[in-house]
Amino acid sequence: MFCQYPLSDQELTVTGTVFDIREFALFDGPGLRTTVFLKGCPLRCAWCHNPEGLTPEPQVLRSAGGERLVGQRFTATALATRLNRQAEILRDAGGGVTFSGGEPLSQADFVLAVIAGLDRQHVVLDTSGYGDELAFRRLLDRVDLVFFDLKLIDAHLHERYTGSANGPILRNLQALSESKRPYVIRVPLIPGVTDTPENLGAIAATCRCLTGLLRVDLLPYHRAAGGKYGACGLRFSPSWDESRPVRADTGVFERAGLAVRVV
Repeated sequence: MFCQYPLSDQELTVTGTVFDIREFALFDGPGLRTTVFLKGCPLRCAWCHNPEGLTPEPQVLRSAGGERLVGQRFTATALATRLNRQAEILRDAGGGVTFSGGEPLSQADFVLAVIAGLDRQHVVLDTSGYGDELAFRRLLDRVDLVFFDLKLIDAHLHERYTGSANGPILRNLQALSESKRPYVIRVPLIPGVTDTPENLGAIAATCRCLTGLLRVDLLPYHRAAGGKYGACGLRFSPSWDESRPVRADTGVFERAGLAVRVV
């Protein structure tokens, strides 16, 4: 197996849990990509559209169509070998591999070991930013581009809607700004929650102080978010009006001198 970074045998056999591998993805980074969805997330965002990625262990999803097991264990070697099968195709298409979730920081050692085994592939880390700062800094040394979510700047609102305060996220954002690694800030627009003038203004003010930021992406609300909750044994109970159009205010970012687009 090709190994981009020297790792011990123990590191190469570290295991992780994946709930999906999406090939030929077009929206998870530049070019044509394979996206690996790591299972397990410390946040409980009220609008999460991947509830099957929340718990760290494999689980059985039950629906009218029957049962299916979600979550597969891989060694780092096995996953890197699988991803390398398309390395040449992805390179030729200007793409690579994206690690998403769930939350990849929750399986940082596994992701690091997989990256070590990749064959010269462009790597994107797609993260909420919630995780151990040292682990995050280690990953920054190994990836080419970061997609970093910013949901709510107000700590109390962040805890209300995600189950956790945003201190670790903001600290990791500062580490990202200092890292000289290129990154994109992504803002999920939830009607009446994250798309308010106060929150978008606070995000713009925060981003204005950063270095290395390529742009801000505004992500329209995913109205199919609740479709998989029942199969996961969970209840989807939005406290916001799902029928209300989101406020994709690009002007607040443009006035701060930031590049912005609605995805």
